Amino acid sequence: MPDLLIELFSEEIPARMQARAAEDLKKKVTDGMVEAGLTYAHAKAFATPRRLVLAVEDVLDRSPDLKEERKGPRVGAPEKAIEGFLRGAGVTMDQLEIRDEKKGQVYFATIQTPGREAAAIIAEVLENTVRNFPWPKSMRWGAGSLRWVRPLHSIICLLTAEDGAEVVDLDIDGIKSGRATRGHRFMGGDAFEVSSFDDYVAKLKKAKVILDPEERAETIWHDATNMAFAQGMEVVEDRGLLAEVAGLVEWPVVLMGEIGADFLNLPPEVLQTSMKEHQKFFSVKNPKTGRIEKFVTVANIETRDNGATILAGNQKVLAARLSDAKFFWENDLRTAKAGMDTWVDGLGNVTFHNKLGAQKERIERIVALAAELAPVTGADAEAAQTAARIAKADLQSEMVYEFPELQGLMGRYYAEAAGYDADVARVCQEHYSPLGPSDDVPTAPLSVTAALADKLDTLTGFWAIDEKPTGSKDPFALRRAALGVIRLLLENDLRMNLLDHLSAAGEAKDDLLSFFHDRLKVYLKDQGIRHDIIDACLAMDGADDLTLLVKRARALSDVLGTEDGVNLVQGYKRAANILAQAEEKDGVEYSFGADPKFAEVDEEKALFDALTAASGAIKDALSSEDFAAAMGQMAELRAPIDAFFEAVQVNTDNEIVRRNRLNLLSQIRQTCGQVADLGRIEG
Repeated sequence: MPDLLIELFSEEIPARMQARAAEDLKKKVTDGMVEAGLTYAHAKAFATPRRLVLAVEDVLDRSPDLKEERKGPRVGAPEKAIEGFLRGAGVTMDQLEIRDEKKGQVYFATIQTPGREAAAIIAEVLENTVRNFPWPKSMRWGAGSLRWVRPLHSIICLLTAEDGAEVVDLDIDGIKSGRATRGHRFMGGDAFEVSSFDDYVAKLKKAKVILDPEERAETIWHDATNMAFAQGMEVVEDRGLLAEVAGLVEWPVVLMGEIGADFLNLPPEVLQTSMKEHQKFFSVKNPKTGRIEKFVTVANIETRDNGATILAGNQKVLAARLSDAKFFWENDLRTAKAGMDTWVDGLGNVTFHNKLGAQKERIERIVALAAELAPVTGADAEAAQTAARIAKADLQSEMVYEFPELQGLMGRYYAEAAGYDADVARVCQEHYSPLGPSDDVPTAPLSVTAALADKLDTLTGFWAIDEKPTGSKDPFALRRAALGVIRLLLENDLRMNLLDHLSAAGEAKDDLLSFFHDRLKVYLKDQGIRHDIIDACLAMDGADDLTLLVKRARALSDVLGTEDGVNLVQGYKRAANILAQAEEKDGVEYSFGADPKFAEVDEEKALFDALTAASGAIKDALSSEDFAAAMGQMAELRAPIDAFFEAVQVNTDNEIVRRNRLNLLSQIRQTCGQVADLGRIEG
């Protein structure tokens, strides 16, 4: 079976689009082939700045012949119905077969579709792929109608078998397929022909092109780290930047340059961000001092002077960029030392949301919330208010205006320069966390206080103006904010009744609490706790204390992971169902009055004793919030409940005994109901 090689050679493809484009090429081509009956063994896509490539192994020579039976209308049906069936099946009347069925005679058509050569199918699929490629942005050039991300120059479409290679003929807007390509723009020499994928990769490398982006990234990282190590330095790891740079070059040449002495005292994060954003440079750190002292750049060409001219140009441009950063830093420091209140006041002119006021108004709300939350987190209330007041001040700084991704971090630097305690300064950076499910959660009381206040203000504010997430839309990241509150509370083991702090949401506060519960279910599902277990615990008092709720849910989940727990739920549901049916039939509630003196069998008496003992033990365990013990006591009821149902008939003819047993079932419901609503457990 032949192998397929496709190359789409163009002007430079933006680095951010390459990985997705390679996968789109693979999916569209292979899906199209399979739909046409052309299967294969393996496929892999590659991208460089100037080409998308797909290699497909062991493609069928031709699609298989197909035979399909299609059932038509009944014999004697209207003529138009029969004509429509003939047209759809592509057959004539004399090709139809009549078969007897239960409801009479029916027409059947046998449709035979001969297989097609692989080349014909691939040509159709590739042309459709190219003409309908899902680029985020595309362009036209010249007089043609074809759209591509950048002008498309040539196409390789080659089927290679043991007896040689065959070009799959196609012509897309005047671009005819062939077997020729080009290597590196400057070092690659003339065009060359290829005969297979292996031949293609080898010749590309000779022409100074590394096809695999992973290999290019590995080459960059290997050379950069070795170069840094030789000078006693370390490259600051940045996988995102590494992938981007690997998409900018076809032949990576790693060079290390110097950062001017005037800039070495800038915060390392400022140097790193400026070099990454503006120049796509890697930062090189001195492990002894923690300072960023050098940079690594990746050229796309080998030069006679070993990159000296390139480095000189890069260092000149970098000096200009860092001069701006140094200017911002020094200006901001002067402002901070004079008092960060200037920045806070300036936030009065920055709109947070047109219905929720300016950033300064929001800060005032967060300050009030911080004082309210300080007893919960164990923070000093006055320090919490101070920290909350300056937490967002750096949004007015020149550095954060230039590099928004440094917000919070720069606030910490400026707060320290302004003379604030380290714990207060740290709040500026940490109060945004956690930003996602894998982000670290602050643990310092002041940081936790401000982080909670920030997120609760966001949520209550948007609930108050009815701007909630809908479907997949969440423009204000409210799901993330709710998850942040959940993680702050749980991972710091904080006890707090959420409803007491949601009053700013107005009448929507109960709906907001339900939103928290929904996010909690998602969060706990990843930890193996089912939704129905959460629902069973939500039915209990104190459901707005998320830490208490989760402790209860974890204990219930552990019990339900045992045989006793599973069987207890079944026994509980059986008791609850019998009780519900009797109460509906009799029009009364059986909720008290069970008396052991009416017990007729030992199993009945044993259940009375077990429930009496368990009820008190569960109550004591719950009062000390020992949910594991409470659940354990409940699970021990499994055996006496099972024995009871084996030994007695609840709805006996003796009305006194029947009522007593129904009240006993009610006691089961009440005893277990202290722990959780087991009726909500599924299965």
